[in-house]
Amino acid sequence: MPAAPAIAGRSPPGSTEPVLRRVSQGRDGAVASTLELGDHRCDVSTRALVMGILNRTTDSFFDKGEFFHLDAFLRRADELVGAGADLLDVGGVKAGPGPEITEAEELDRVVPAIEALRRRFDLPLSVDTWRASVAKEAFAAGAVLGNDISGLADPDYLAVTAAAGASVVVTHIRLAPRVPDPEPEYANGDVLAAVEAFLVERAARAVSAGLRPQQVILDAGLDLGKTWQQSLILLRASDQLAALGHPLLLSASNKTFLGKLLDLEVTERREATVAAHALGITLGCRIVRAHDVLGTVRVRDVIAALLASGS
Repeated sequence: MPAAPAIAGRSPPGSTEPVLRRVSQGRDGAVASTLELGDHRCDVSTRALVMGILNRTTDSFFDKGEFFHLDAFLRRADELVGAGADLLDVGGVKAGPGPEITEAEELDRVVPAIEALRRRFDLPLSVDTWRASVAKEAFAAGAVLGNDISGLADPDYLAVTAAAGASVVVTHIRLAPRVPDPEPEYANGDVLAAVEAFLVERAARAVSAGLRPQQVILDAGLDLGKTWQQSLILLRASDQLAALGHPLLLSASNKTFLGKLLDLEVTERREATVAAHALGITLGCRIVRAHDVLGTVRVRDVIAALLASGS
């Protein structure tokens, strides 16, 4: 098994006491306590939200197109909501390399799906897109969150989001979605400093565009322009990123860095994902994007009880 990387200035993996101390520090005010998703005002001081993943793609790395057709998509949505999802994230284009998906194709995938979900559930809906034009139509259809893994590459994204009164996920990425980045390098070898500076700048840009701090969500972008070791560093530093003044999203579910760490195929990463979610929530992540909603809800509820009992 590959060795987990050490983090400069911090205890090596396996030392739990510093992590527990940092959790206590987070309860004293470092972690954002409120999140706005449309008309929903969420207290996330100790309880994270679980975001169920819904892909209308033919080539998702995990479900391989199983839920592409709308009837299967809606059955999957029923399962996720029944398992306790707090919100649903709808995507029509996968993040990794693959065949070109036009704007029209993406719209055809996500807008009818969001309209159907809006009729079916009273839950916040997110659209996973980096195109401002798609986000605009998704907001009109009922989405209240734009999950943009491009790091606001589209210059119109924030204006569209602000005009709709929606919220945004600001994600760190080194290059761009769908562009391979197998050997990412960062100044002085410090991925955490690079990600933190990027997120601070993009969050300030979002607030300047008219969004409130509680409408701006940060995501370190695990696996997006990172080696598996860099993703581990960022996960373990979630408390530092959660202290930047905005809710922090964790997107680790079944990802490559977990497979590389334990030499697991994508279908074998459930327990590794649960462990990543547990650590992330403990260190201040307040939205967890998950395939296994039920398992993540159970982990979340245990940690919420522990954090609340110690406050």
